[in-house]
Amino acid sequence: MSAAITLTENAARRIREIVAGETDKTALRLAVNGGGCSGFSYEFELDDKAGDGDAVIERDGATLLIDSVSLVYVLGSEVDFVDDLMAAQFQVNNPNATASCGCGTSFSI
Repeated sequence: MSAAITLTENAARRIREIVAGETDKTALRLAVNGGGCSGFSYEFELDDKAGDGDAVIERDGATLLIDSVSLVYVLGSEVDFVDDLMAAQFQVNNPNATASCGCGTSFSI
């Protein structure tokens, strides 16, 4: 099931850069929470290990973790890292989202 989530080269590079500066964190975790202006919101945080039931997505030495509840909402998504004039941030290109806010951090299904 984790193969349905892809991690771009830019996202993998940025995850490696972030965890290289940490002594006790080895992966980036993506979670979907209720709330946000469109109904659900994405949350990113560093983690030290996969939990029971987590999807583990790896690319080029970088690891992304997604819990089983959040995975349902992001199946088929691409996680990217974008650094442009507006912001430098991880983005989820989610084909399941029917609407999203302008900043791209919340969505509805």
